[in-house]
Amino acid sequence: MVNFDNAATTYPKPVSVREAAAEAIRLYGGNAGRGGHQLAMRTSRAVYSARETAADFFGAQPENTVFTLNCTHSLNLAIQGVMADGGHLIISSMEHNSAARPAFQLAAQEKITLSVARVYPDTERTVESFRRLMRPDTRAVVCTLASNVTGQLLPYREIAELCRERGICFIADGAQACGLIDVKLGDGINILCTAGHKGLYGISGTGLLVTDGAFRIKPIMQGGTGSASQSLEQPDFLPDMLESGTLNVTGAMTVRAGIEFVKKHGAEIIRRREEEICRSFISELGSSGVTVYRSPEAGYVPIVSFNIDGVQPERAAELLSEKGYCLRAGFHCAALAHATLGTENGTVRFAPSAFSRSEDAVMLARTIKKSLI
Repeated sequence: MVNFDNAATTYPKPVSVREAAAEAIRLYGGNAGRGGHQLAMRTSRAVYSARETAADFFGAQPENTVFTLNCTHSLNLAIQGVMADGGHLIISSMEHNSAARPAFQLAAQEKITLSVARVYPDTERTVESFRRLMRPDTRAVVCTLASNVTGQLLPYREIAELCRERGICFIADGAQACGLIDVKLGDGINILCTAGHKGLYGISGTGLLVTDGAFRIKPIMQGGTGSASQSLEQPDFLPDMLESGTLNVTGAMTVRAGIEFVKKHGAEIIRRREEEICRSFISELGSSGVTVYRSPEAGYVPIVSFNIDGVQPERAAELLSEKGYCLRAGFHCAALAHATLGTENGTVRFAPSAFSRSEDAVMLARTIKKSLI
């Protein structure tokens, strides 16, 4: 099988990540932050080292770097935590359901008011779309850095500046961008939510919430943290406030190893190589009988969404799977994005990784032309 579904989860993983998982199972069997014995302390030091690595990578402080289950978990913590006292929330029209669903749920419960800013290929129109919706009671803006459907990069730095000028919390979904572009809190991001298992190459069940501490995030879960155990109230300091229950130590170790892998090879170099694979795929695919959802006005991370005339996306992916290729078809857990694109039946998504090869992408395109067009 040739995996071109890396926007969902990168596979294969680097050797160093696989070794980190094995080492964690072998050595770090204690419960981090729980107990003063040698096993617990050794595990705690390893987790803190992983926290430091992630914090440095995103320009944050270790104590403001929270390990989560995935990007969805991070976004729910951020959105529900920041909007706990109500107010007006703006999200983009390209948001993944992990941001859109908690936002719409809070609005349906009349806990907040909600607006959706339409995203265009043109940067100025997109920025103006956000600016026009901002109000005195706007508490937060949620914006994906790159669409998980098309890979379109949003003008997040410009949107972040709008938020900074108005004292609005800027929450960024970095699931498709982190590991491919140099994302830092210094870009104007107040809270960065991302996956550990995509462009950071960790294992599944890993995510990060990284904050600059400027906006309080009320916890939506309470429980054991290993700190202030004599109190029945959740700790009010990070990361403990948002890390209830036993941490995924093995996952944290793989995220550290994955970040080191990205740093070693260079995020920009990885992105350029993957984008070359995308260009090879698009070029070989051609335009006859195929619609590729990219605009010359926009920038993209290495993701290509396309449709084949007369073939439903799910059927196309099924037929390609039979020929040894893994691609994601359907709505990609992004109802708003597909409504924005007008892709009423969804799309087929092509997403390479650092381990993908141009020759495989070319062969995939030839297979599509031969068998499906």
